Amino acid sequence: MEEPYKVNEKITAREVRVVGDNVEQGVYSTRDAQRIANEQNLDLVEISPTANPPVCRIIDYSKFKYEQKKKTREMKAKQQKVVIKEIRFGPNTDDHDFEFKLKHAKGFLESGYKIKSYVHFVGRSIVFKERGEILLLKFAQALEDLAKVEQLPKLEGKRMFLILSPKNAPAKK
Repeated sequence: MEEPYKVNEKITAREVRVVGDNVEQGVYSTRDAQRIANEQNLDLVEISPTANPPVCRIIDYSKFKYEQKKKTREMKAKQQKVVIKEIRFGPNTDDHDFEFKLKHAKGFLESGYKIKSYVHFVGRSIVFKERGEILLLKFAQALEDLAKVEQLPKLEGKRMFLILSPKNAPAKK
């Protein structure tokens, strides 16, 4: 894997701005900066190559890499994955089936999941597009206290989609 930073002899600039803990900050020739880093048994690392002159820091490179990895790992751990649950309807879905799916949707929203509900048109049922739209709008209206509509009903191919997301944070398990 290629290193993201230039270190020690790989730095090609003639002059560099040196920063660090035990260093007099300023612009040095690369050779002098390298010598200062060697005296402290540390590495010269090019932090900002686009600056004029490039900025280098005198640090322990292996420790620096470890801390960078640790930061990225912590950032990944804090990220929240968005889970989308799908609920499928037919254009002629009956009231009992609708209520059953509505109950599941409420549980999903309370758990903090997004819901992608859709009406799947099979064969000639595509002529009942307005029934599908009415069904999805009724679904969104029944869940308006728990969810907000992220995308209104939209027909794509043989499916009409509606996307809902939870209004508040999920309850702790």
